[in-house]
This record gives sequence, structure tokens and C-alpha cells, in this order.
Amino acid sequence: MPLPLPLPLYLLAVAVFAMGTSEFMLAGLLPDIASDLDVTVATAGVLTSAFAIGMVVGAPLVAALARNWPRRSTLLGFILTFAAAHAVGAVTTNFPVLFATRVVAALANAGFLAVALTTAATLVPPDKKGRALAVLLSGTTVATIAGVPGGSVLGALLGWRATFWAVAALCLPAAIGILKGTPRGRGNDGASGGPVLRTELALLAQPRLLLVMLLGALVNAATFAGFTFLAPVVTDTAGLSELWVSVALVLFGLGSFAGVTVAGRLSDQQPGSIIAVGGPLLLIGWPALAVLADEPVALLTLVFVQGALSFALGSTLITRVLYEAAGAPTMAGSYATAALNVGATAGPLIAASTLSSPAGALGPPWSSGLMVAVALLIAFPLRGVIAAGRNTDRRTEALQ
Repeated sequence: MPLPLPLPLYLLAVAVFAMGTSEFMLAGLLPDIASDLDVTVATAGVLTSAFAIGMVVGAPLVAALARNWPRRSTLLGFILTFAAAHAVGAVTTNFPVLFATRVVAALANAGFLAVALTTAATLVPPDKKGRALAVLLSGTTVATIAGVPGGSVLGALLGWRATFWAVAALCLPAAIGILKGTPRGRGNDGASGGPVLRTELALLAQPRLLLVMLLGALVNAATFAGFTFLAPVVTDTAGLSELWVSVALVLFGLGSFAGVTVAGRLSDQQPGSIIAVGGPLLLIGWPALAVLADEPVALLTLVFVQGALSFALGSTLITRVLYEAAGAPTMAGSYATAALNVGATAGPLIAASTLSSPAGALGPPWSSGLMVAVALLIAFPLRGVIAAGRNTDRRTEALQ
């Protein structure tokens, strides 16, 4: 019987839930923000890009700055900064100020996630990193199930500012949990002989690490390409009412929670099996969703399945990043975070470019299928590297 995971992991997941809600909630709030601040919806849309770019740039940058800081105070500082950015955003009447708060929130989010991933890996035995990552990512998946739809409802009833206040309030219990439950250790565990930053950055030249980062980014790009533009598929192609958009998003979130939970049990020992089975199914699923999108039952079923497969495969690849970067104990989390967010940034941009093509609203799921195909074409001849399992981590430990 597997031993229970430590409580601090779940406290970190609460914070990830609050941050995940913030990352995704703007999709339903942009029209109200644009109207309230007297800008166009297109202009308001740059708030989403600002957050994504801040996440990509912020993960390695902030992690490098915070690598020798005490973990508990670092995580606490990031989440309080994140809460403060949302409080300022909730009261401002100036769009540039709101834009600045999204950049600050993204940097805090990126720093928190990078440090949290590294911290999570130290809270469990070396062969349980996949399970630890699954707990953290469950915060994101629960955000898509409950946080994002709840934020949309709150915004519709009380205005977009109420949603910003709600996210700030969510950070407070998470901050208390971090203060009470997270170990005090420093980023380098206080070891004077720990690797210097140059040594940790040098790992980025290793082909194995770059490979799993690339594959993780591609799969996450496919996920966000399909997820971001799910609404027009539901309303335009399937002909369902706008109410069903929330249903579809919740189904995707439920699927993602199931996928990351199952993968968390298997990704440490059997990463190759998850990729060998889940990869082809994910590849088939996106085109199938596009072809069957005019059948509501089939569409909603595939939304759940694709959520499960996307997060099972994606979380497994990100777990492999942590294993391959085990020689960078303070920077590994930032490498995983950067891979996730490069995909989250590129995927929607690629998908958006297909909306004006003959495929129309079905362009995004077709583009998701193409990105998964590219990932599998890269992964197939190198599957032995990805399936290395925990042996990589053991080899790294032996060298340290």
C-alpha cells in the first residue's frame, strides 16, 4: 500500500488552484473589462498574452534569483505578491495599471510554481516525483473544473472586479497553509557544496533534457490550442447554447483531473507505457473531435477524453523534465514551468491563426492534432530515452 504524501504538497496545490483560476478566468471577463475600462476587446485580450509571456520569462529568471532563499518565505512572498496584484487590479480604473498587475501576477505565479515544483520533488522519495507533480497539477485541473466556471458566474453576477477580489481572497488560506506546513529549508537545502547556477544552467545543453522539454511544450501547446477555442466549437459547430460551454469546460477539467491522477500513479515507473498508449490515442482524438463536433454527445464525450489524455501525457513529460534536471536542484522546477508555459503561449497563437482558414472553428482541434503528431514523430525514434523511468534519477544521484 503506497504511503500517503506529505500535507505540504496539498497546501501548495491550493495555491496552484488560486493561480490557475487567475490564469484562465479572463476568457469570460474580457468583454466586461473592455467596457468598464473603455478599451476594445482586442486590447483587453493582451492581458492574457501579458500573463503568458510573464510566466515564460519569469520562471527561470525568478527561480535563479530565489535559488538560495528560504523556501517557505519565498513561496509566501510570491503568493502574497500575487494576491496584492489582484487587489490592485480589482480597484484600478486604468488599463495600463491593470496590464502591469497581470505582469506582476505572472512573475509571482512563475516564481511560485518553479519553487513549488522543486520543493515538491524534495518532499517525496526520489522515485515519487510523478505523484508529487500530479498533486500540484491537480490544483490547475480543479481550477478548470470549479475555479474558472465559478469565476465566470461571479463576474456575471457582481462584475469582473469581484472575481479579482475572489482570487486574492483564495490566496490567504493558501498562504497560511504554506506558513504552517512548508519546511524552512533553503533552495539549495543549505548545502554549501550545492551546484552553482552556472552548473545548473549548463544542464540545458543536455539533449535528453531539451528533448523532454520540447515534447512537454508541444503536448501542452496542443492542449491549450484545443481548450482555448472550445467555445466556438460548442456553440457554432455543435449548435448548443452558451450554457453548454461551461459544461464542456467542466468536462475537460474533470478529464484532466482524472488523467493527471492516473499518470501520477504510473509516470514514475512506466513513463514509456503512458506515452506509447496515450500518445496515439491523443493523436486520434483531436481529429475525431473535429469530425464529430456536430454531434453533441460525441463532442462532449471526446472533450472529457481529450482532457484526460492531454494531462496524462503532458504531466508525464513534465515529470521527465524533473528527472532529467535532477542535477539542477534549484532550477529544475523553472525548466518544467518554462516548458509548460511555452506551450501555453504558442498553442493558442497557432490555433488562432487557423480560425480564418476554411476549417473555421474546427481549425484549433486540427492544429492540436498536428502538434501531437509532431511530438510523436520526434518521440518515437527516441522512446528509449523517455522511457528511462527512475533510472535517470538514480544515475544522477550516483554522480552527485
